[in-house]
Amino acid sequence: MVDDAAAAIDFYQRAFGAHEDVRIDAPGGRILHAEISIGRSVLMLGDAGADGAEGAPFTAPAALGGTSVALHVFVPDVDALVARAGAAGAEILQPPTDMFHGDRTAVLRDPSGHVWIFLTHLEDVPVEELHRRATAV
Repeated sequence: MVDDAAAAIDFYQRAFGAHEDVRIDAPGGRILHAEISIGRSVLMLGDAGADGAEGAPFTAPAALGGTSVALHVFVPDVDALVARAGAAGAEILQPPTDMFHGDRTAVLRDPSGHVWIFLTHLEDVPVEELHRRATAV
């Protein structure tokens, strides 16, 4: 959930190449529910409190002072995505880096406060090797 779903969708389109698949408007120009696709991943979002329910369970990260969730999305070219996202205003928390688990990984924060982990798969790592690499880091 976000404070301005329309602005978030616009950002996700510019930064991540998202495609808006579904939008259900709420009164007052807010978005009750939307679905976007980034690559083969589908994400649902909307304006926090758009349903008007008192004490609704959904809160935007800004209202909480941060987020406890990271969205992991595999993409074909994490370097290109990070360049595009940075130009669109994403905060790059970790630039694309080859990681021990076999994925090239970047960590971004969007203007709504959500943390995204974008990955491009490089290699399949057997469990034993994964443990060895993790302890060597």
